[in-house]
Amino acid sequence: MEAEDFSTHYKAMEDEQLLSLALKYDELTDSAQTAMRAEFARRGLEPPLLEERPGSEVEPLKLVTVRRYRDLSEAIVARSLLESAGITVDLQDENLVRLDWQVSNMIGGIRLRVEAQDEAGATELLREAGPGSIEFAAGQDFVQPHCFVCGSSDITFEGASRSAAMTALYLLSVPLPTGAKTWVCNQCGTRWKDEETV
Repeated sequence: MEAEDFSTHYKAMEDEQLLSLALKYDELTDSAQTAMRAEFARRGLEPPLLEERPGSEVEPLKLVTVRRYRDLSEAIVARSLLESAGITVDLQDENLVRLDWQVSNMIGGIRLRVEAQDEAGATELLREAGPGSIEFAAGQDFVQPHCFVCGSSDITFEGASRSAAMTALYLLSVPLPTGAKTWVCNQCGTRWKDEETV
């Protein structure tokens, strides 16, 4: 039926019949719902309150942490990768790190969380190796660095970790030296300096 047909049909109904039909509002087509709203407005009737059906409560998501990231940019890339695969992602403490990126070390990084049923798939996607090299321009390639101990390409570039005393000084706004820049292997935990980046 067209919207005009629904409108004619509803005009012929008694108020009680219309109110009774309105209790099944969610089961009506879009055209029928539009015509019904118009008829209620024309008559000045208040639509009935629809009671929630048993079992219609929304279940809270059960999220598990699959990775932690110090840098927001890395976390956003990982989120984009998972979302492109249809996996729902939550970055816990994303906005806190946006306000002050240095807080990331103190809170343990940004937590990338997914639904429990997607944990295995998300972990597998994040472990997939990237391309060995990326061509920027003719004759200029970026070669993916690897851990010299285990050969993994799952590595992170970061500054030296701060001790508890250094963190306390940071909180008191005492200027601190930046520390050496290092690579860290996320698979075996090896840390090394790259002389070209120091």
